[in-house]
Amino acid sequence: MEKKSQDRIIVFTTSLCPYCVTLKQFLKENNIQFEEIDVSQDEKLKEEIIKKSGQMGVPVVEINGEMVAGFDKKRICQLLNIKE
Repeated sequence: MEKKSQDRIIVFTTSLCPYCVTLKQFLKENNIQFEEIDVSQDEKLKEEIIKKSGQMGVPVVEINGEMVAGFDKKRICQLLNIKE
């Protein structure tokens, strides 16, 4: 399936997170453009992401307004209409 060109993807990360690196590499390998936000530099933003996602860890990826906690490859593929 083709990915939708209007997808808006934001990856919330920290600089020391190995799962964040894996997620970003996966998106790059699938030619998915994304915005990266390092929440370790902004306490207010970190609290907002915890509230939105219900998770205290990263990565959290927001795909067209839907939050996915962790590197949930299956769910991310579903949301982006790409093969797993």
